[in-house]
Amino acid sequence: MQQLNQLSASEAARRLAAREITAEQLARACLARIEEREAAVGAWIHIDPDAVLAQARQLDAGPVRGPLHGLPLGVKDLIDTADMPTGYGSPVYAGHRPRADAACVALARAAGALVLGKTVTTEFAWFYPGKTANPHNALHTPGGSSSGSAAAVADCMVPLAYGTQTAGSVIRPASYCGIVGYKPTHGTLPRAGIKPLSDSLDTLGTLTRTVADAALFVSAVSGRDLAPKPLAQPPRIGLCRTHEWNAARPETVAAIENAGTALARAGAKLTEITLPQIFAKVTQAQIDIMNYEIYAALACERLQHYAGLSDKLKQLLDSARQCDAARYDAAQALVASCRRQSDEVFADADVLLAPSAPGEAPAGLTATGDPIFCRMWTVLHVPAINLPCSLGPQRLPVGVQVIGRRGDDARALAVADWVHQRIAQV
Repeated sequence: MQQLNQLSASEAARRLAAREITAEQLARACLARIEEREAAVGAWIHIDPDAVLAQARQLDAGPVRGPLHGLPLGVKDLIDTADMPTGYGSPVYAGHRPRADAACVALARAAGALVLGKTVTTEFAWFYPGKTANPHNALHTPGGSSSGSAAAVADCMVPLAYGTQTAGSVIRPASYCGIVGYKPTHGTLPRAGIKPLSDSLDTLGTLTRTVADAALFVSAVSGRDLAPKPLAQPPRIGLCRTHEWNAARPETVAAIENAGTALARAGAKLTEITLPQIFAKVTQAQIDIMNYEIYAALACERLQHYAGLSDKLKQLLDSARQCDAARYDAAQALVASCRRQSDEVFADADVLLAPSAPGEAPAGLTATGDPIFCRMWTVLHVPAINLPCSLGPQRLPVGVQVIGRRGDDARALAVADWVHQRIAQV
């Protein structure tokens, strides 16, 4: 029999609203799973079971607050919480207590969500990893930087979690952990109260186990109606291997090819999409923009707390300082040109189907994998949804991305839901 902690967020929300289950029952089920598995997975940096249960009882004692009523939520430790420490993945901020919730946390609470705790992030959401392991195999990375959020959702510790993406920090861990990762159009969700890295790139996203759950979550926080609607006809899907295709390992090549075959069999109209040649320069442009803006955003930390930074972060900062203003401006100009051309890319497709990561999660916990297949979509500000698709040679998850037009998240989610139902474990 399915345990309460295994319920999708949508089904749990329905039962909670109908008072078929209580917020306390669901919270206890999630806490029990955490107690059972946290030593192996290491998804959480802060959790207070007594405080969680007290909040659950308050929710049960009052009226249904909103669409997220009673749903346990993991919050990436890059995001401020007034009632819990927020360390941004760095010893520099050990014990730091913000005075206010980030806007996304306040809005989730107002919609009825129960914040279960803070999930592990890499150091300042860059590349130096925390303690989290892949829940499918603890010898492999869960990806980053939203490591704890992805692992917690994948391991049924929580049905919803916040992640952030500046390069590939929602999509890549979602792919490695075998769950749905949704990076909305840039600016869809508020970033106030989230430690900034790159204003041009930082995007708040979600980790869930179904597309419908991602839509429920983001709809509740953004005020937009993103619930997947039934499609009037099978979608037009563009197979987009991107200019980075040579980085795809055999399992990702197979995932894209097999997904395309399954979708065509289901009636989708598939088109091979070759991106304009200028798009071959977008990944490097994303790196230049990210380096320039992060070097400025972490000015206080590098100037006043340098000794407390990891050696890896110091190396990254040394590299980042090489991107000067002229290079940054050129990168921004190139990206702006590509954004203007994006509509042409979608002329014959409702969405694009592209790789999420080079392959399954790499072995080891000292790195979080390569975001090469995510950087372009992040800097272009388009919605992206990772869908679990297949298994690699180590029997670890491999995902594919559904990419939508900028601002067309509702369509992207509707098609992603249709796709997910037809490609799972192809």
